[in-house]
Amino acid sequence: MKIAQIAPLAESVPPKLYGGTERIVSYLTEELVAQGHDVTLFASGDSVTNARMVACSDVALRLSPAVRDHLPHQVVMLEEIRRRSHEFDVLHFHIDLMHFPLIRGFADRTVTTLHGRLDLPDLKPVYQAFPDIPLVSISNDQRRPMAPVNWVGTVYHGLPVGLLPFTEKPVGNYLAFLGRISPEKRPDRAIEIAARVGMPLKIAAKIDNADKAYWETVIEPMVKSHPNVEFIGEINEHQKAGFLGNARALLFPIDWPEPFGLVMIEAMACGTPVIAFGCGSVPEVIDNGASGILVGSMTEAVENVEWALRMDRKKVRATFEKRFSAERMARDYIDIYRSLPGVRTKAAPLRRANGQGLDLRVVA
Repeated sequence: MKIAQIAPLAESVPPKLYGGTERIVSYLTEELVAQGHDVTLFASGDSVTNARMVACSDVALRLSPAVRDHLPHQVVMLEEIRRRSHEFDVLHFHIDLMHFPLIRGFADRTVTTLHGRLDLPDLKPVYQAFPDIPLVSISNDQRRPMAPVNWVGTVYHGLPVGLLPFTEKPVGNYLAFLGRISPEKRPDRAIEIAARVGMPLKIAAKIDNADKAYWETVIEPMVKSHPNVEFIGEINEHQKAGFLGNARALLFPIDWPEPFGLVMIEAMACGTPVIAFGCGSVPEVIDNGASGILVGSMTEAVENVEWALRMDRKKVRATFEKRFSAERMARDYIDIYRSLPGVRTKAAPLRRANGQGLDLRVVA
């Protein structure tokens, strides 16, 4: 298939540091290429891929001091996509909802994966105005707040199986917290859990501008007052393997409707069990007792740390390989692409008009 992957421009694909959506776009794009598909990636110019590359900005917008407003760059990307839309069997968007008016004429050859939370009231009028756009959720729980829309599937995230190596015997005796410093991620809970069980806690996290006040007034004082807590800051992909692999367990003490929670399967890939509060997607991602432990309170979290430390790390890794590989993720998306009405009825004529052969392997 000829597939367009359209990534956000805020971060590169893959991102240099934090950026869950861009990381998933990278894993999906590379796996689709490996499976023999003709993939074009629309992304920032500093992205790295084996697919065909269309640079829609010089560098990731978040990392460019010259960029003050992201919107003009995104509009330019959308115009390039509109101009070239006839070249592709399917166009896969990862940019939320800005493209909806643009794709009206070829929406039946598109998929939009929604990567964020959907319980914000401002979103409802938009999705009510575009009920026909094919949408993919990253967990079933993510769908709960939405008005009736055109869901075409749920696809759980996946990682390349060789990305994060399995660590059978971690050298660290610490608990880990990885993600963002924000109220909904509850790093305060992580600090309290580690203190109550008497274990060191290492926090590797990004601090967004919007969360600086929360860091300065709540979390930073807690870090300073707990000698068992080490704040590392934002880490890159290469540092992640050692950080997660050498942890005895990952704490995921969230307090919001998490759409997926990529860090959970990153820990699982390393064989590191996850102690997670059962919000949002968490019960869909964690196999309780196999890859981690689901808890509903601070007391339960503290009481179950010892159980997590005794879990079979080989079983944690095996659960990851069975459920959350990039290969499985790509297969799931291909199944969705081939089920789209426009792919079944319009892709072949487009190929002939473009003077190209057909390799859709679908029946109308």
